Amino acid sequence: MESPVPHEPPIYRRIADRLRQAILAGDLRDGDRLPGENALMSEHGIARATARQALAVLINEGLAVPKRGSGVYVRRFRPIRRHGSRRLSREQWGAGRAIWDSDTSGRPYTVDDLTITREPAADEAARVLDCEEVWVRRRRYSVDGRPVQLAASHFPALLVADTPIVVPDTGPGGVYARLRDLGHAPAHFTEEVRARMPTPEESEKLGLPAGTPVIVVCRAAYAAGGTAVELNKMIMDAASYVLQYDFDA
Repeated sequence: MESPVPHEPPIYRRIADRLRQAILAGDLRDGDRLPGENALMSEHGIARATARQALAVLINEGLAVPKRGSGVYVRRFRPIRRHGSRRLSREQWGAGRAIWDSDTSGRPYTVDDLTITREPAADEAARVLDCEEVWVRRRRYSVDGRPVQLAASHFPALLVADTPIVVPDTGPGGVYARLRDLGHAPAHFTEEVRARMPTPEESEKLGLPAGTPVIVVCRAAYAAGGTAVELNKMIMDAASYVLQYDFDA
């Protein structure tokens, strides 16, 4: 008896497979424009709906992103490996190194959209930090030229007023080194992690394709004795991160 002939995938799948292979092989790089619907129709003799299906496969896989009125572009980004304990270790910020140096391993990163304001503490910040007013450092981080994270660090206003924590350049080791200088070095951290869909403002600031979720990390830093000295809320592009946590058995 002859073996059955394997079922051939539909043509839109075969086109998507070919484009995917080109992306993974590096023939099509991050930011390159993919062949448009008209080009795929002409090359493969297919209907517009079929060409649209082929591109939709790559968009749904997170390998491509549509830009209104422009086309579909490759979105190939090496994820940032965020090591939860290593990045926050005293050996990192205590030696004057930035936390982000641990995350990026030499990849270029920038901080922009920085604002520093004194304001009434919102409910969660008031509860965690046990204060009525806070200084808030809001910023956006980009890696390899791509926005990947929004962060808002809250500090008790009376604790950090008139310190480097409320100016743009906090100095070597960042805010945790400056808290140490104030006699309130972080001794313990807690993080809560969840996923959700972004708000329109978050999507715009992070340049997120439609349908891309975000990871929300809420971290509290505590000095020895249990006093909370920071509450940091981070919004991360879920497609740009791998979160790593190590545990002893």
